[in-house]
Amino acid sequence: MLQKAKSPRGESSINIIGAGIAGSWQALLFARAGYDVTLHERGDAAMMQATSHWAGGMLAPWCEREGSEPVITRLGIRSLDLWREHVPDTPFNGSLVVAHPRDRADFDRFARLTTDHSRLDANGIAGLEPSLDGRFREALFFAGEGHVEPRSVLPELHAKLAAAGGTIKFGSDCEPDDLAGENGIVIDCRGLGARDRHPDLRGVKGEMIVIETPDVQLSRPVRFLHPRWTLYVIPRDGNRFMLGATSIESEDTGVSVRSALELLSAAYAVHPAFGEARILEFGAGLRPAFPDNLPRIAVEATRISVNGLYRHGFLLAPALAELTLAYVERGAIDNEVMQCS
Repeated sequence: MLQKAKSPRGESSINIIGAGIAGSWQALLFARAGYDVTLHERGDAAMMQATSHWAGGMLAPWCEREGSEPVITRLGIRSLDLWREHVPDTPFNGSLVVAHPRDRADFDRFARLTTDHSRLDANGIAGLEPSLDGRFREALFFAGEGHVEPRSVLPELHAKLAAAGGTIKFGSDCEPDDLAGENGIVIDCRGLGARDRHPDLRGVKGEMIVIETPDVQLSRPVRFLHPRWTLYVIPRDGNRFMLGATSIESEDTGVSVRSALELLSAAYAVHPAFGEARILEFGAGLRPAFPDNLPRIAVEATRISVNGLYRHGFLLAPALAELTLAYVERGAIDNEVMQCS
């Protein structure tokens, strides 16, 4: 899968645009490899305008086999190792997939299309997640998967970058042409902001709700299968849970009443105690996607673009950063994701 190409190996200065999950991993791996790295971000350190702010943070390569191309699983599995290596406190408690008996066909289909899971009965579910005792007859347990809290792990990655000698410039609203006069390599991780160079990018809306309740405790993400959509219930600190499900072909950033009702109704179906939870936040983010929904690393001399991570940003970012670094250092090309001109 990897080929060799001419690379800008002699360049030691790296400017990266965009401090979301893609740009942060690029910056961290290049800095730890000894490069002089500057990470530019148009927003402030809170990163509230970034797509990553609205992400779920699931690291679930085997679950994603259900609806994604094999390259997503391949890169995702590699990313798990990079999360473990560079962010050792990343929780790897696995993922749990459940469905009610009336949706058994969807459950069996998910099991057929995915791998690296074990089947649990009701007692096995209760052993892993006591709060779900008596709620479901069967589950799929993906023991090797993990999850992160996007709003806390991004600052952690930024701190690791600084510790590795990299520089972060918040409030730096620049484009690749602005940095073209400087020596070194420019890596463009602007997401939808890069449509000036990638007009085929589109935004795919993902809506989410954050709720709070002390009456449910979960140690891992739970996917609840439904004939029309899959709900994700992702535990966060402080008795909070992120509810997400939707991938809508729209660039509107609002949350619709329909989506809110469906998310909350599905959460109630997972556990009735969610019906008494306090709603903390509604929000939506636009994920950058190419027509094939696959990531792309585009190389043009000393300019590199990393984009199109779709809804797999936290899963794919480490592996894509490693591929970019391998190209710069050795000229290695992964034919499934890289384009060189």
